[in-house]
Amino acid sequence: MSKLIKSIVCGVSCLVLASCANLNTEQRQASSVKRDTIELNSRALLAVLDRFDEAQEAAVQLQDDSLLNEYKLPGLSDSLLDRSKTLLGTPYRYGGSSRKTGFDCSGFVSYVYKEELGIKLPRTTGELLKMDAPVIARSDLEPGDLILFNDRGRGRVTHVGIYMGDDEFIHSSSKRSGGVRVDKLSNRYWNASYLQAKRVLSAEEAKEPEKQAQLLSKIVQ
Repeated sequence: MSKLIKSIVCGVSCLVLASCANLNTEQRQASSVKRDTIELNSRALLAVLDRFDEAQEAAVQLQDDSLLNEYKLPGLSDSLLDRSKTLLGTPYRYGGSSRKTGFDCSGFVSYVYKEELGIKLPRTTGELLKMDAPVIARSDLEPGDLILFNDRGRGRVTHVGIYMGDDEFIHSSSKRSGGVRVDKLSNRYWNASYLQAKRVLSAEEAKEPEKQAQLLSKIVQ
C-alpha cells in the first residue's frame, strides 16, 4: 500500500512540474510557490511512508523470529514415546522382537530404542539391570526412563517398560493382557514389583544435536 501511495505522490509532483512549463511569468511565480509547497509536503509524506515501511519490515522480522523461537524440535523422549505408542496392541511373544510377530518385554524396549533413536540396548532384562547407565530414584522418573520389575519384590528382575510420565509406563505385558499396553505404576501389582529405573537417554545428551537433526529430516520427509 505504501508503495502505491509513493507512486501517486511522485506522479502528482511530476504533473505539477510539467504544467509549470506552459505558464507566463506571473503564473510561473505563483506556481513556483505552490510547487515548492507541494515538493516540501511530498518529501515529508515520502519520509513518513519510508518510516512506515521500516516499521512494518521490523514487525514482520520480529514475528518471524518469535515463531522461530517458539518452534522446537521434539525431544528424544517425545520421539521415543511417539514411536512406542504406534505399537500399542502388538501381541506378546516370548523372545519376540518384531512388530510383525510380536514382542516380549525386553524385545519391545530394545526395538523402540533401536528403531527410533539408533540406540542398541542389551536384549534381556538381566543385562538391562547390569547395564552401565545412571540409576534413577523413583521420585525423579522422567519420560523415556527404563523401569525394571521383579515379581512383587521376590527374586530376580523379570520385566521392563518405558516410563511415559504421569505415573504411566508402556510395555509388552503378556498374552493374557494383550501385549503392548499402558499401565499405571501405582497399580497394586506394579507398585509392589517395582525394582529400579535407569536413564539411558542421559548418555545420549551429548549427541542430542545430531539426534535432533535426524528427527528433523524425518519431519521434512
